[in-house]
Amino acid sequence: MSENMNSNSSDQHNQGGLIAFIGSMIFVFGFMIYLVVFQAGVDLNEKVVDPSLTQTNQANSEPAFDIAKVSEPWVETPELIAHGKKVFANNCALCHGNEGKGDGAAGMGLNPRPRNLVEGKWTQGSGVTDHFKVLANGITGSSMASFKAQIKIPERWALAHFINSITENKSKETPEKIAEFAKSYKD
Repeated sequence: MSENMNSNSSDQHNQGGLIAFIGSMIFVFGFMIYLVVFQAGVDLNEKVVDPSLTQTNQANSEPAFDIAKVSEPWVETPELIAHGKKVFANNCALCHGNEGKGDGAAGMGLNPRPRNLVEGKWTQGSGVTDHFKVLANGITGSSMASFKAQIKIPERWALAHFINSITENKSKETPEKIAEFAKSYKD
């Protein structure tokens, strides 16, 4: 009798599960055929734009600024400040905040917190060259890291000019002193 029970139990399948599986597969394939053959598809009202057209339109409305073509990036210009603002948004705003007030999302978890670049006294000097040096070397004992490897020299100058443009404690350095430092600086 026990032989009979073992052979019956090994021949039996979970017939309910098998029927559910087969029914599911029939439904899925039937639904796919319906979508492909009878239905036009799903419209999510997406506005697809050709990137090449967008770049062309941007190029026509605003000439691209190529910092690599700037021979003296230590000389402040409106274009350098605007480029510095972009560099700031990509590299600094996360800690210093979009407006440079030290209130960036990542900066809230740092100790000490990032400096408010708009207000307050500068601890490492208030000149454009001092800002440039901090960007290159960081500040020991603070959360300000060196950006020497991440930000190239011309972009550091643009960033230093942008910082000087937003701070209330403007640089008192002469253009000659900045140029002298820039020409002698070795990375």
